[in-house]
Amino acid sequence: MPDISLTTLVLLCLAALVAGWIDAVVGGGGLLQLPALLLGLPHVPAAHVLGTNKAVSIVGTTGAAVTYLRKAPVQVWTAVRIGLAALVGSMAGAFFAAGISSEVLRPVIMVVLLGVAAFVMLRPSFGAKAEGEERAPLTRARIVTAIVVVGGGIGFYDGLFGPGTGTFLVLALTAVLHLDLVTASATAKIVNVCTNAGALAMFAYQGTVYWQLAAVMAVFNLVGGMLGARMALSKGAEFVRGVLLVVVFSLVAKLAFDQWA
Repeated sequence: MPDISLTTLVLLCLAALVAGWIDAVVGGGGLLQLPALLLGLPHVPAAHVLGTNKAVSIVGTTGAAVTYLRKAPVQVWTAVRIGLAALVGSMAGAFFAAGISSEVLRPVIMVVLLGVAAFVMLRPSFGAKAEGEERAPLTRARIVTAIVVVGGGIGFYDGLFGPGTGTFLVLALTAVLHLDLVTASATAKIVNVCTNAGALAMFAYQGTVYWQLAAVMAVFNLVGGMLGARMALSKGAEFVRGVLLVVVFSLVAKLAFDQWA
């Protein structure tokens, strides 16, 4: 465990708590947790920060997934297949990452995110489910599209660049599988568990995880993840939609700051 002050440890744990909540509701918890680790551990190699972040995140993501599975109508096998495709896609994205400039990607992603925000605001019914409405059955074509496009495509983006992957997953699952936002968030958590497990296995193999720090932060991340999942389940799609817009605009602001500050 790195040599850090008690104040820094408390702040990192609070960041993990809030990040777990955000990630469980709509994805994007890494917007808070990863920068907090980078600021709290300024002299630590980046690989150790990333590895520790994954070790924390997978605990909260798993807790949120379990909480969702108790009440949300999730097709676990479909979610796992999308997750496995995302794992393969992220490995392919990481392979090509060295040849891609983040300065080129950031403006493109900002435009896409602003378009997504506009679409969600102009289509209040997107991801909403009317009371008593039955969910449309998942056809084979939609499942294959989700595995290839959502899993492989967003997984590739995650390995290539990364920011906002959880949010993109929720939006894409809602659009492709015609899920309500709550069910899409639940499905995205299972996909996230698969991708986080693959990344964590690599970081652990390389020895770039501070396990003691991760264990302490993971407790708070788990609590935040379970609370976020319960709030999403109880408050419904409109609540998730509001958090989604906040996260999207926060991500755009962060990308803009990284690009031009």
